[in-house]
Amino acid sequence: MDEKKLSFKETLERLLAEEQLTDPQMFQFSDMQAKELSELQAVWTQISITVKEHLLAELDLLAENNYLLSFDGFARSLLDDADAPIRAAAIRLLDETDDLQLAPVYIHLLESDPDPLTRAEAAHALGLFVYNAEMEEVPAALQKEIEDALIRAAGDAKNEIAQRYAIESLGYSSRAEVPALLESAYWHEESKWTASAVIAMGRSSNTRWQEDVLRALANENNAIRLAATQAAGDLELSAARDALLQMLEDEDDEEVFSAAVWSLSQIGGEDVRTYLEALLDKLDDDEENEQIEFIEDALENLSFTDDFQQLDMLAYDAEDPLEEE
Repeated sequence: MDEKKLSFKETLERLLAEEQLTDPQMFQFSDMQAKELSELQAVWTQISITVKEHLLAELDLLAENNYLLSFDGFARSLLDDADAPIRAAAIRLLDETDDLQLAPVYIHLLESDPDPLTRAEAAHALGLFVYNAEMEEVPAALQKEIEDALIRAAGDAKNEIAQRYAIESLGYSSRAEVPALLESAYWHEESKWTASAVIAMGRSSNTRWQEDVLRALANENNAIRLAATQAAGDLELSAARDALLQMLEDEDDEEVFSAAVWSLSQIGGEDVRTYLEALLDKLDDDEENEQIEFIEDALENLSFTDDFQQLDMLAYDAEDPLEEE
């Protein structure tokens, strides 16, 4: 008998028995063939919801750490699952999949799914398509459908999570309605709305939001400060450099600290390399390998940033004589 079939049968038996799967067994959900998917669907309703949620969370983590794995086929089969947490988890598992056929599915889920979290996940997933549309990789008619749906969701007070995720996704859009949505969210009395607005500002590629992002860098709320730190890097705000360098000395939140390191590598400029190399020198090789690798990656990105900025300066200098004539 086929060894792979036997192995997958064992995997299904372990799921039904609520036993932990090994990594090789979870790898079987990548690039699933139609026959295996059919075998899984035949027993899917017999597997406990807890086991299903755990499996999808584990697959999501595997996909983050191994770009060769693709759970798209499996995840697509779950977008109409009877259980809302499974539908939401399936959307998360498809997070980096930009197949245009998914966009209408997400629009339908955003507007029709009875579960608020599933609608919110659909709003979040549509952000990739808004970004691709700005890169002219999505047909104009579909772009309009996506953005219209997100704008409607951003105004739907019945689902606050979907509202905020819609605003974050619209950050990529150049639609005329978007700046007012961002302004309103930024000055909202609840901090999570401000954080969503700042995330959207960072995605906008528009330095009109510079003062708002700089102000948010000093916010006491960690979520807002994190969003602002990432936005400063995404917008390459040189005016944020001093505040970000100070974070390397003062910041207590590890996630914000890491975001500051990476944003500095995106902004570049005076003193950044010196500070990052000093951070690297402080780390112990035996105990902090992940941090070392992260800062080395940031230094590599900084080299790219500095080279790119140098090319910009050379191009500008070459144009000067023509401008003077």
